[in-house]
Order: sequence, then structure tokens, then C-alpha cells
Amino acid sequence: VIEMNPAAAVRGVKHVVKRGKTPVLGADEVRQLVESIDIRTIVGLRDRALIGLLVYTFARVSAAVGLDVEDYYAQGKRWWVRLHEKGGKQHHMPCHHVLETYIDEYLNEAGISEEKTSPLFRTINGRGSNRRLTQNRMTRHDVLRMIWRRAAAAGIETDLSCHSFRATGITVYLLNGGLLEHAQQMAAHESARTTKLYDRRNDEVTLDEVERIVL
Repeated sequence: VIEMNPAAAVRGVKHVVKRGKTPVLGADEVRQLVESIDIRTIVGLRDRALIGLLVYTFARVSAAVGLDVEDYYAQGKRWWVRLHEKGGKQHHMPCHHVLETYIDEYLNEAGISEEKTSPLFRTINGRGSNRRLTQNRMTRHDVLRMIWRRAAAAGIETDLSCHSFRATGITVYLLNGGLLEHAQQMAAHESARTTKLYDRRNDEVTLDEVERIVL
């Protein structure tokens, strides 16, 4: 009816997000969670290795469950993981020495080191002492249920998601003097602005300042 949109020249409200919504654990809470896992079972070793992977590599949960055994590989004197990210991209990350220990102990107990093209993190069947790994790959929903179960058992009340460990890893890295641009590279983010959303260092400052309100 009209040749031009009369509202075209009107600027909309600019929405700026400076802080992500992902719940984050502190370093002490991650230790509490990991130490609460019974690693005398194959399930415990698997869960510890998976949580360690999410924390130490900043991996998305879809990339973590997408790993095959061959995606954990030696290069030089260290072990690396090959993460399959969005858009078919591959992201290679060196493993922290603690993560190496977690994955090695899981693989040794599981006996799947030579099954190179099979899933690294698998579902479990059976009950009690008869629980065994299947050939089926864990899904994101399997991981989320595992995280909720482990957090509840450890007495952690934070409403966690799979992404919580990605945010925790990035925050702890930055708290220990890491650089934002390196965190961006490690997290395989296209923009440092995205990485900044996972940075919760200011939360600690806010908590400390709130405690100064003495009545």
C-alpha cells in the first residue's frame, strides 16, 4: 500500500548481554563432586573421566559424547583429544595431566583401548556388580542425568547443566591468570565476546562485597 516502511529509520532497543545464564561451580565444588565419585566401579571411572573432560577441555557436551576411542591420541609426550565441533569442525586440545590419568584409568578398566572406532563414553546395562559397558554411545540427556545424580550425591545444590563445567573451566582458567584470547581458542569460540559470557570472576567480587553489608 505504501512505498516504504515509515518505521525503517527508527532504531530498536539495543539488547546487550554481558553475563551468561549458565550455573557455574567453584573449583572447591568441582573437587567435592569428583572426590565423591566411587571409582571402584567402571561407572564411576567413566563419569569421572567425562566430567574431567568437560572441565579441562572446555568441551561442549555434544563434542564430548561424540568422541571415539581413537579421538584420544598421543602426540609427542602428551595425549590429546580430537573434538568434533559444530559445522563439522575438528578441534584438537592437549589433555591436562589430571585428565590423562582419568581417561587412562577408565580405558584400562573398560578394556576398550583397541576398539578405536567405537564410542569412548558408553551407556551401562545390568545392576549392582553386574553393570557393564554397552556398545551404545551416551547421549547428552544421559550425561545430564548423570550430572544431576552425581551432584545430588555430593550434596551440591546448584542447578547444574552440562554447560556448567565448560563455564567452570573457563572461569578457573582466567582466575589463575589465563588470557581471554587463549580461553577463546581453547573453547573454539568464534568471538571472544562469547567466551566472556562464561567468565564469572566478577561473581566472586560481588559476593565478597555483599558480605561488607554488616548490620
